Amino acid sequence: MAEYHLISDTGNERIDKFLSRELTEISRSYIQKLLKEQHILVNGKAVKANYKLSHGDSIEVSVPESEQLDIVPEDIPLDILYEDDDILVVNKPKGMVVHPAPGHYSHTLVNAVMYHCGSDLSGINGVIRPGIVHRIDMDTTGSLLICKNDKAHQILAEQLKEHSITRRYQAVVIGNLKEEKGTVNAPVGRHPTDRKKMSTRSNSARPAVTHYRVLERFGAYTYIECELETGRTHQIRVHMASIGHPILGDKVYGPAKCPFKLEGQTLHAKVLGITHPSTGEYMEFDAPLPEYFLKLLETLRK
Repeated sequence: MAEYHLISDTGNERIDKFLSRELTEISRSYIQKLLKEQHILVNGKAVKANYKLSHGDSIEVSVPESEQLDIVPEDIPLDILYEDDDILVVNKPKGMVVHPAPGHYSHTLVNAVMYHCGSDLSGINGVIRPGIVHRIDMDTTGSLLICKNDKAHQILAEQLKEHSITRRYQAVVIGNLKEEKGTVNAPVGRHPTDRKKMSTRSNSARPAVTHYRVLERFGAYTYIECELETGRTHQIRVHMASIGHPILGDKVYGPAKCPFKLEGQTLHAKVLGITHPSTGEYMEFDAPLPEYFLKLLETLRK
């Protein structure tokens, strides 16, 4: 375990900001994690990330040893939409977890990408998420971007932060939407009582905006396109449920029973648009709808 002991030479400055400046080898987000897990003490007491320091405060930082996980490359076929020396864009299938996590250390997209790319992956997100800039849920299909080097990763992570990446999804929702198009502007954060869910009524909610438009109507169901302005966890699923139109097949935010044989929500990341990190050219990638989605649309049209 690494230990740091610092004395504050500043007044009225947030501790996370102070430490990210002083301890340049540790990211601000990781400092906030250490604060949350009470690995950082000020004058012997645990404090929150927004704690304002005073001159002379004694700060003790304990950084736990990182858990070494052996993430093994696996020869899993990838549906590649685009590839060059900087980026890889894949069409993720339903049921595939993006990166290893407790209970899912194999058969993830990361295992497949490690096999395909070898050592050509950015290391910014560490051993668990090499090359991964953004995620989509296990049962969401479609376009996913992977970075092959740290420079591309940093540039694209900045585009994501600035909301300049185009992300258009297609979904079938329950019910008949009144309007042809609309916007849901509601902060999203961890559910106050169910830690596996997200909610628009969260104490830790962050701004979230989803624009939607109707593509086709089926009476009891509506086929829509959603464009993300922000990218919070489960954002489209939470937003559509919040206006009374949960995504068909979503048992977490919608009805427990579904009249169709679906494995999770009917949500597909169709179009992904980025400014290429090396050429500066704007590029769009379009992931074709998966077979289950096409069959569902056929059934609904009948």
